[in-house]
Amino acid sequence: MECLIGIKGSDYVLVASDTIAARSIIALKKDNDKMFKLSKKLMMLVTGEPGDTVQFAEYIAKNIQLYKMRNGYELSPTAASHFTRKNLADYLRTYSPYYVNLLLAGYDEKQGPALFYLDYLASLSEVPFAAHGYGAYFTLSIMDRYYRKDMTQSEAYDLLCQCVDEIKRRLIANLPSFHVRVIDKDGIHDLPTIHSNVIDN
Repeated sequence: MECLIGIKGSDYVLVASDTIAARSIIALKKDNDKMFKLSKKLMMLVTGEPGDTVQFAEYIAKNIQLYKMRNGYELSPTAASHFTRKNLADYLRTYSPYYVNLLLAGYDEKQGPALFYLDYLASLSEVPFAAHGYGAYFTLSIMDRYYRKDMTQSEAYDLLCQCVDEIKRRLIANLPSFHVRVIDKDGIHDLPTIHSNVIDN
């Protein structure tokens, strides 16, 4: 029932994740952060099996930091996405695969913003917008209709609010709030949390 959303603009990437931690039909907590900072301008959003999400995200984050210490520079978003995909594919061919779905968002001085979609079968694709989870059934059509490459951050945030409203209106599961962050040339910044208030009709 989890949901991750990403929108790439001309000089930024806007990402959001729901805050609920659930197991079966039980909501365990409502302030869970599903975003993991990999470097100053690189972030991973993870959904899937609770243990797998944290373990895999921390494994990737520590290896990316190790790469920086050894080589003196950070991986670009493209390089980080391929490294992540390779590890996910390798574990898929073992007896202990990671059941995780990912959005990887980052900013590179040379290549600009980047948003990558990875699923638990280790398929990788660079996309202008993406969503994971049951919320994707409602948000992808909205983003397909209203997304523009030249959207400002405020316009992208408004589009994100529209997606959350649609999830609240249509999805039977309760996703009370969404953490929102933006990645740009200045790094990673928090934006106001979107609370999916009860919508009439």
